[in-house]
Amino acid sequence: MQIDHLGIAVRSLDAALEFYERALDLRVEGREEVPHEKVRVAMLPLDGAVPGPRIELLEATSDDSPIARFIARRGEGLHHVALRVPDLAAAVERLRAAGARLVQENIQTGAGGHRYIFVHPSSASGVLLELVEETG
Repeated sequence: MQIDHLGIAVRSLDAALEFYERALDLRVEGREEVPHEKVRVAMLPLDGAVPGPRIELLEATSDDSPIARFIARRGEGLHHVALRVPDLAAAVERLRAAGARLVQENIQTGAGGHRYIFVHPSSASGVLLELVEETG
């Protein structure tokens, strides 16, 4: 298991990208809209290698999206930590067996076609944890 990405909620993807690209010299790997999550995302690899650890910038596309609600309550900032796992279905089984609370019942498909599930902060020491399946 390793860090896949750090999800950062932002009001403006363009403004955030200006900072991350100009000040930190990171380059966008891809931009995408995920309609069922009501979010636009941009992925910025940290070491140039894909797959490798990344920063995921998240901009709400609607006022009722989880990202818009997060920003309204807490402002911009770290939204979640994502861990890459080799077998997401097996990881979900282990979580359920351990009594972990999941944000959604079923594995979802997100940006870049990766499969994921969120673990509720109440089960992960106050951190919204995303498990992402390794892709070939």
